[in-house]
Amino acid sequence: MVLFSIRKHFKNKHDTSSRGKRFSRLHKPVSFFDKNHQAKKYHSLQDDEIALEARITQVQRSDTAFGGNFTPIDAQNNDNELISDLDLFIQSMSKCIGTEKFGLSFEFTDLKFQPKKAKKPILSDVTGKIDRGSLWGVMGASGAGKSTFVNVLMGKQTCTGGTTKINGVPGDIKKYKKIIGYVPQDDIVLPELTVRENILHSARIRLPSNWGGEQIQKHVDILISCLQLAHVKDSLVGSASNPVISGGQRKRVSIGIELAAAPMALFLDEPTSGLDATSASSIMMTLKELSRLNITVITIIHQPRAEIFESLDSLLLFGKGRVIYQGPEREVQPYFEGLGFNFPRSGNPADTIMDIIAGQGHLYKPSGDTGIWPLIHNWKQCQGSRRFHRESNASTISTLPKTPNLSNSPGFSSTSSLTSTSTTNNKTAEALSLRRSIRSRGAPFHKQVYHCLLRSLLQQYRLRSSFFFEIFVSALGGFLIGLAQFNAEGVNFRGFFLPPYTILSSSIDYSSVPLMALLVGIAIGLIASSPGVKIFGEEKLVYWREASSGHNRLAYYLGKVLSTFPRMVIACLHFTATFMLLSTPRIDWPSAFLANLLYFYTIYGLASILSMLARREDGPLLAVMASLIVGVLNGMSPNLSVVAEWHMSWFWRALPGTWLAEAYFEKNVGGLGYLYAIEHASEESGYRLGKFGWDCCVLGIIGTVYRVLAFGAMRVLDQRGNG
Repeated sequence: MVLFSIRKHFKNKHDTSSRGKRFSRLHKPVSFFDKNHQAKKYHSLQDDEIALEARITQVQRSDTAFGGNFTPIDAQNNDNELISDLDLFIQSMSKCIGTEKFGLSFEFTDLKFQPKKAKKPILSDVTGKIDRGSLWGVMGASGAGKSTFVNVLMGKQTCTGGTTKINGVPGDIKKYKKIIGYVPQDDIVLPELTVRENILHSARIRLPSNWGGEQIQKHVDILISCLQLAHVKDSLVGSASNPVISGGQRKRVSIGIELAAAPMALFLDEPTSGLDATSASSIMMTLKELSRLNITVITIIHQPRAEIFESLDSLLLFGKGRVIYQGPEREVQPYFEGLGFNFPRSGNPADTIMDIIAGQGHLYKPSGDTGIWPLIHNWKQCQGSRRFHRESNASTISTLPKTPNLSNSPGFSSTSSLTSTSTTNNKTAEALSLRRSIRSRGAPFHKQVYHCLLRSLLQQYRLRSSFFFEIFVSALGGFLIGLAQFNAEGVNFRGFFLPPYTILSSSIDYSSVPLMALLVGIAIGLIASSPGVKIFGEEKLVYWREASSGHNRLAYYLGKVLSTFPRMVIACLHFTATFMLLSTPRIDWPSAFLANLLYFYTIYGLASILSMLARREDGPLLAVMASLIVGVLNGMSPNLSVVAEWHMSWFWRALPGTWLAEAYFEKNVGGLGYLYAIEHASEESGYRLGKFGWDCCVLGIIGTVYRVLAFGAMRVLDQRGNG
């Protein structure tokens, strides 16, 4: 880690030899497995090229890499018996995975990806191997296919041709998603949670089901220390527009969310984009140390600085969906120089390589082919030449004089046979251990629902100002609707008197109760539609990230749904209290509260559908419009008897506003049968009497159906988002 602190001393060294020396130092990482080893393997920095102060061993560095704080060597020698956080993290990883071999190796042959409606493939003829415990950089110009390659390799997209093997075993890559971590380019974290809470939730959901709470807490605390986030672990992450921690710390939180699940491979999409030089170097050094733990790290990287470029173990360069180079970073410059390209002595080799693979090779090669297709063809020839040499060597060995077969002689033991058998047994044991690790990953369904519920409630608590505003709006809405009904003094129905007093009926009023229900429905729609969208619609990216890493989708959704119940109950309580106080209708308070609460439930469900389908900016407005529609079409005008003549009763009955109006009609009119001919009122209005319980049940069913549709929309969008 500390080796990056000396990068400034190399800026004036532009010749090839100085770059080679700098390269050799960067590829000899200091071991941070324990403090004793750190003391022994600390490289001397006293030479003619580097002028360092003698006090450097007294300087403490923090917040720069993956591992413990850098302390003076003398202090390290006094603490040799202490176990470092990194040692503890390795032990925790071993316990989780069930083996000491953490990483995954990837082999791919003739990979191809072509979308259904595309005329040309995005990827084609991609062949190679990525060994475990290495740091790979995937580079290419925009549209070169590097993101598609990473998505195919980690199973987010299904290849349309070729084969892929993990640890030498072919199969569906998607089944490995529980042990593969993916860090997107944008830091998708929940801003309302602290650093520790974000990482802890991932660990609770994705670690083995037999891990206890204390064990998970310890694992997370060790990881936070290793990521140099201990001093900000209780700080809110904040949003991109209102940050609380730095950009580099946010990126490490995003990495920590994946490392909390003890992955065996880690994919990252441009982890250094948008970061300053120091933060970018810190992130890359973190990844370098992770690869030294035998975790396979594959990162898409764009225009890296020289020090970051040289810290990579290997490179995979793409152009027009095909491979231009794959191999060690130290050999990439000699490879292109062998093709006739001249690298500027004072330039960043990464910039030169990016220009070449982007089709600007004429800037560095005065003559000859400099386009992308010649580069692709040259790499194919290079691969073919290597394959030919391997086959030639094998052929030469097969033509040598055969030695007598002594394998059946008494006392003979075939070393090669034993070695082959041992290798096969090791691979079999490793494959079984890997399958056991995958099966054990993930908390049980009920625990995932519980943790998602707690997280959502915590988010709402942190955003309590918004909740208090919703309560205020609810009380205000109830007050205004009650005020509109105040002059009626609770008299909201007049019908025909029963015989023999029918002739005394001076006027009838069948519309006041439906009008009251219409106003109540519109008010609840305005109150609940916007919060319903925010609860479900502002975390699409979080949902996609968690679903792609193995979270149970239904558990996530149920946790969000259940978290809205306290919010709905409290909002409905304030609305109903002020409304009933001023309007004094005939409906009793418990019945009004139940009907209003179920209507809150349906509006939240309707808003959740729109939040899945609409853009974040458009969701609240569309939800308000939809709530107005279902509130107005409640059977007041045109009334249900007229609608029946149009043969459209089924449409009005499919909307929650009709059932709310019918419930209000029953409780305000149903008790007046001793005085009025309420059956006639029922026939004229189309509302049925004596069906309050059924009306409430239908409201609950409609709200549930809305949520099922929202979940279906979420799944469809999930496939598109991860596809």
